[in-house]
Amino acid sequence: MSNNQVDSVVLLSGGMDSTTALALAVQEDVFSKVLAISFDYGQRHRTQELSASRNIARHFGVERVLVDLTDLGNLLAGSALTEREVDVPDGHYTDETMKVTVVPNRNAIMLSIAFGIARARGATKVWAGIHSGDHAIYPDCREEFAQSFRTTMILANIDLEPSQRIYLATPFIHMTKQQIVERGSWLGVPYELTYSCYKGETYHCGTCGTCVERKEAFELAKIGDPTDYAPTPAAV
Repeated sequence: MSNNQVDSVVLLSGGMDSTTALALAVQEDVFSKVLAISFDYGQRHRTQELSASRNIARHFGVERVLVDLTDLGNLLAGSALTEREVDVPDGHYTDETMKVTVVPNRNAIMLSIAFGIARARGATKVWAGIHSGDHAIYPDCREEFAQSFRTTMILANIDLEPSQRIYLATPFIHMTKQQIVERGSWLGVPYELTYSCYKGETYHCGTCGTCVERKEAFELAKIGDPTDYAPTPAAV
């Protein structure tokens, strides 16, 4: 294996799910070489999210590359994550209002890039931290999509020998956020380094869908929440 080759590629947004997936990838084989990939698609929370992914990769001692998709992000109009004119809604992650945070084909695009990089660098596994809570509003986070994508990637790389084929690992696809936190806590995941808030401020807002889900996961798991949330405005 050349110095450029890796065993696994992990999609690392800097959030809780992808960070736990990275921890699993690193733990799976202490002798394996892992590459983390982060994406800048012009997301409104890019500053905090990308800083988190950089710090997390450094914590785990893995290489991390940043893929610039800002031009593409500009074309994916209509999402609250790519257009500042569209407000990020408050409420639970599964609420109908959260559909405004859908970025068209985001996971499909990122996974296609990850598989290309994986092939170029000799990896046989790509990890994605999608979980059951994503299913309600994100079509490309569902089991049907993952299974279909695996088939598509086999066909796209049909010339590879069976031992070289790249597998899509989605260890949390049937797990709740609570279960991910429980698994991550056992793995020693530094959740204090992660960032989830879609609003992209210095502190987590505590009210948007991802923040509500984050707080709920720690509460249900009965694990201390290390997140810095914005102060609640004092009652008048």
